[in-house]
Amino acid sequence: MVTTTMTETLTDSVQDYLKVIYELTENGEAASTTALATRLHIAPASATGMMQKLASAKAPLVEYRKHQGVKLTVKGKRAALEVIRHHRLIEAWLVQTLGYSWDEVHSEAEKLEHVISEEFEERIASAMGNPLRDPHGEPIPSADLVMPKDQGIALANLKSNQEARIQRVHAQDTDFLKHLEKLGLIIGARVKALEVSRYDQVMRIQLRGRKEAIALGPAITNRVFVEIL
Repeated sequence: MVTTTMTETLTDSVQDYLKVIYELTENGEAASTTALATRLHIAPASATGMMQKLASAKAPLVEYRKHQGVKLTVKGKRAALEVIRHHRLIEAWLVQTLGYSWDEVHSEAEKLEHVISEEFEERIASAMGNPLRDPHGEPIPSADLVMPKDQGIALANLKSNQEARIQRVHAQDTDFLKHLEKLGLIIGARVKALEVSRYDQVMRIQLRGRKEAIALGPAITNRVFVEIL
């Protein structure tokens, strides 16, 4: 069990950088400073400057090479996972305890993830029965900062007549999440792929319990992840 915070000496800004780098490099590839700047809504030069600073520190948090992108060091990855654990636990707590909807929690968690203590983290995790996923179905890193493996696949990868259950949604945008809920694409919903257009990748699916099929473009099917039944 982690008893002291690894991020207590890091600024909120650095924690945000590490969290985004982790998300951008989950596939094993380095993240470009352009992609990093886009996600953080900053100038590419600012992202480059911060990467150089973090890479040249006495205990480097990132590995950075010009024109080759950036990856987290072991220490940087653990710090990122700690912030992610805080964020996702807070989201779960806000939904389960305070009645927030899944589209309301991200901005609140963004503020609180930097300030909660390890004791608070342990208490809310215990009070909720140590949840494994947040309200969007994203896995929550364990207390010893290990990210659980996720076997889900993108909805876009379902083949005709395959049935699946929605496991997680990779989204933070409030309007997008509201749109998914309106369509019935919520965590746990069962879907059946009917057909996929080879021209524009639009997929027709059938939601269990609904008579009419719906058509979804790749902007949705690439961000909704399912487990095949």
